Amino acid sequence: MDVPLYLQPRLEPPLTSLLDAGGFLHSLVDALGSPLNVLLPERIAENAERFRAVYREHHLAGRVYFAHKANRSSALVRRLAAMDPAAVGVDVASLGELRHALACGLTPDRIMATGPKDPEFLWLAARVGATVNLDSHGELDQLVEIVRKYGLSRIDVLLRLSEFESAADSAGAGVRLRSRRSRFGSPAGEVSDLLSAVERNRDAVELTGVAYHLDTTALAEKVRALECCVQVMDECRVRGLAPRVVDIGGGFGVGYVADADQWERYTTALTEAVLGTRPALTWRGHGYGLRNEGGTVRGTAALYPAYRPTAGPGYLDELLSLPTPSLGRPSATLLLEHLHDLYVEPGRALADQCGLSLARVLDVRRTGEDSESGSGSGEYLVRLGMNAGDVSLEEHGVLVDPVLIPRTASEGSDEESPVGVHLVGNLCLEADLITRRTVYLPRLPRIGDLLAFANTAGYAMDFHAHRAQRQPVARTVAVVREGGTWRWCLDEEYWPITHPGGALS
Repeated sequence: MDVPLYLQPRLEPPLTSLLDAGGFLHSLVDALGSPLNVLLPERIAENAERFRAVYREHHLAGRVYFAHKANRSSALVRRLAAMDPAAVGVDVASLGELRHALACGLTPDRIMATGPKDPEFLWLAARVGATVNLDSHGELDQLVEIVRKYGLSRIDVLLRLSEFESAADSAGAGVRLRSRRSRFGSPAGEVSDLLSAVERNRDAVELTGVAYHLDTTALAEKVRALECCVQVMDECRVRGLAPRVVDIGGGFGVGYVADADQWERYTTALTEAVLGTRPALTWRGHGYGLRNEGGTVRGTAALYPAYRPTAGPGYLDELLSLPTPSLGRPSATLLLEHLHDLYVEPGRALADQCGLSLARVLDVRRTGEDSESGSGSGEYLVRLGMNAGDVSLEEHGVLVDPVLIPRTASEGSDEESPVGVHLVGNLCLEADLITRRTVYLPRLPRIGDLLAFANTAGYAMDFHAHRAQRQPVARTVAVVREGGTWRWCLDEEYWPITHPGGALS
């Protein structure tokens, strides 16, 4: 047998103890069906506090905004609503998310509206007095029109910028560096026109800051953008405007895989498999963006860096400690010198370790002989009570093993050995694969076992969920550990209060 190529998940409390409670998890699925999402609202509060600790370390003021689009949960948003109003808020990117945040207890001053906005979204944001992070000049014009037409109070706004440029070194010499293009935000080169528009419309909007959100993990690129935002703030003050906030968006990342060596071994083996120097590691030779052209690997692996030694709050700390390219001082120092507040918008990083997705094993079978090569004894297919939209880890390029939870604790034998399987979904589609790669489990699953996909709360739990073929969409529950016992309630029934006879079962 080939040596198993594990990608074991990084697990932290309380997720570890929840996974140990196999009987409890099976009882939940028995009652509520497969698939099932399980959330840990207390963990998101802990994550927010870890981000706040980085603020304190660098002596910075500002607010941490949860990017609501990462998860639809009410429990997570309600738990954040119960935190310090000055420290934690929610970033909403649609009319529905704005309405949800308000219903979960967030006051408008703790809500920031981001992303592309239709008139209804802008109207409600302006009506309640949420901060609006403007994506374009057109949005500014629409917002001003709404404020004037309905006689509303001035709205706090940020200008979201993109396509930053700066000198390559602190002396201002060398090649000028430009950040990658984005379809979001206004090019930084157009900021003068934007500021002029803000000045003309001071009766309707008040500029409170500038923002960016870059689709990259490159620290240098983000530091360059931060420095450019500070320079834009200087121009604002010259014009008599008084912004106070630099919003650096999200993209702080999550480490999904626990072991660096496992990640290195797998990615190396994937390249070898694409080259044909070792057996395929994926269903029908899928290369995750890599291809073999005449014995040379071409393309780029479309994979999330699942092993990340520094992510989340640690990534923010590195970003704030890194010297800026032109001025040569740490980013945090630059913000302090100018008395600027810092906003961040983590989604995946705030939802880190906040939940898991459960699926019941429905069928285990072995395919026939390989019809193309005429060799081999086939592959194990494990059909689950979920589809690829219910746990979209691979949709985001995240490769990580599920955790096998036996139907009964007594199951298992020392004679059982690791086995490679393909996990397939419940849709009548060839393409409905939970994982395209061969997944190694400690033993062959049995019908009735559960597979737990850990750490799915950030973008992988419900971001792509759908009702194709009238298959059920996963229900979601919130769980809390109390006195050595796990208690649960439906996500929509969770409130961050304690009282006798509460909703938690």
